[in-house]
Amino acid sequence: MANPVPPRDRTDQPWRSEGAPPPPPAKRKMPGGWGGLVLTALVVYLIANLVLSFFNRGDEPTISYTEFDKQVAAGNVTKIYSKGDAIEGQLKNKQPVPDGDGDYTKFTTQRPAFADDDLWAQLTRQNVVVTAEPVVRERSFLANLLISLAPMLLLVVLWIFIARRMSSGMGGAGGMLGRKTPPRPVELEPGATRTTFADVAGIDEVEGELNDVVDFLRNPQAYRDMGARMPRGVLLAGPPGTGKTLLARAVAGEAGVPFFSASASEFIEMIVGVGASRVRELFAEARKVAPAIIFIDEIDTIGRARGGGSGMGGHDEREQTLNQILTEMDGFSGSEGVIVLAATNRSDVLDPALTRPGRFDRIVHVNPPDRGGREAILRIHTREIPLAKDVDLEQVARTTPGMTGAELANLANEAALLAVKREQRAVTQSDLSDALEKVQLGAERPLVMPAEERRRTAYHESGHALLGMLQPGADPVRKITIVPRGRALGVTLSTPDADRYAYTEEYLRGRIIGALGGMAAEQVVFGVVTTGAESDLEQVTNIARGMAGRWGMSERVGRLTAIPGDAQQAYGLSAAPATLDTVDAEMRRIVDECYESAVRQLREHRGRLDALAAALLENETLEEAAAYRAAGIDRPGRED
Repeated sequence: MANPVPPRDRTDQPWRSEGAPPPPPAKRKMPGGWGGLVLTALVVYLIANLVLSFFNRGDEPTISYTEFDKQVAAGNVTKIYSKGDAIEGQLKNKQPVPDGDGDYTKFTTQRPAFADDDLWAQLTRQNVVVTAEPVVRERSFLANLLISLAPMLLLVVLWIFIARRMSSGMGGAGGMLGRKTPPRPVELEPGATRTTFADVAGIDEVEGELNDVVDFLRNPQAYRDMGARMPRGVLLAGPPGTGKTLLARAVAGEAGVPFFSASASEFIEMIVGVGASRVRELFAEARKVAPAIIFIDEIDTIGRARGGGSGMGGHDEREQTLNQILTEMDGFSGSEGVIVLAATNRSDVLDPALTRPGRFDRIVHVNPPDRGGREAILRIHTREIPLAKDVDLEQVARTTPGMTGAELANLANEAALLAVKREQRAVTQSDLSDALEKVQLGAERPLVMPAEERRRTAYHESGHALLGMLQPGADPVRKITIVPRGRALGVTLSTPDADRYAYTEEYLRGRIIGALGGMAAEQVVFGVVTTGAESDLEQVTNIARGMAGRWGMSERVGRLTAIPGDAQQAYGLSAAPATLDTVDAEMRRIVDECYESAVRQLREHRGRLDALAAALLENETLEEAAAYRAAGIDRPGRED
């Protein structure tokens, strides 16, 4: 398996990159981001207070008047200064601070107003000098102000320093509004293997179209000499899981150029203008390391057709982001070597300005793989999975029509998980078959049904299977089971031998008859209709609606499309009410005719229906050969 895209170094970086050249030495950033800034500010504040406390260590202690009187009586006071009742003085010999740490020589105290101790006589007797100037020299008002503001000033200086570093490395004040310029793209790990076309299978025709892009990135000068201009953008359109992102990475890996990938939703923020700024930064980064590829996934998130009304909030932001993408793509000269790839599964809703020549002027449709492609995809996804000798990937590919690459990868992984649970050393064909059942039918449910309901379910599934066997050209029945799976009490699996790309009216009617077989069997055998046919009726309704309203299979409606293919579009806006009424009537007619045919055939073949239901009740699950044998019907030959 190919190595995944390297993760983003930062959560605010709206894109990932691989294969870019090493960036130049960047300025050192404050570690820890905003948390580091707060921690640093706290440390600076504590250090400033410690320094100030050191300078203030010589401040004179305030002692009690009792201690002062004691020192005067002991003749240890050399001089004092008094202003009112406040007394400052100095000792001859150091004394320990009462109830404190250290020693002192200068002190301050307060003489009580009620004291009557003949202080002047004592001072005169001990030869204490009463000075006219303060013994303790106080700091000036300016010095006190500077010392008190020192911690705050240090924090301001630190803040300005960090803000300038952020401004030079992260886009200035815009970083505080969500627009942060990330560092240059990270270099792919030395020796790491990049995704190439060898890791892509099942879409050979798409690979051929993208080979032009690879060749241009490898040999741009040859195209310049010929005066040719490569498409500035390539849009990969297709259902989910068909490998659009993998294909874009393979193009970059095959060409050996840097690959920038981002999801369109990652550009959108609440603040209008942030998305456009991120788009500018992404294109600027790509130009620095050109030739390069920019890949935008799910571009329909921001590339939807713009309406005439003015929006609010995110709508304005989406339009500004789209306008910036249009501007950046239109500004390419064609020789810069930067090609934009984008992926979407809703190409029908994109803005026309995005898909016009000069922007995304090449649209590549990525469809689910055919049988050969599915086999190749399975071989890629099982390269690191030990397979038993009985594994037949060609047979698995034949029974998985319509599955995409992502679904096939999931199938291989589910088979490997089953092998681990069963304590096997290799994945067997049985593991792949059980994994396919789990993926297509759902996981088994430990549900105990009453005997009567179990019998009704057996006839319901037998009705589906028998009508599928009887209809000419219908998909062969692969498996019948009355083991509850997912939401269903039983399942009948039918898949074609070969991929189908167009369907006839006869085939679609056969599909409807087969889908109604369960309800018809309950009506024929039990004379009741249950809720077990809910999913069958949904399938019938969709097919009948398409036949009458989209595919021109109704004489009354005519050869026109009365119902839009896009289910999100309102019904009433697509055709006149009378036409929609006609479509509804034709849908009912088609379904009623198919139901009558289903009931008639089951009554004619009641013996086969009973035999199939009995075998199903006995075995619970019937494989393809056993099902046809129980019904007494020859299995039609396989189509190659």
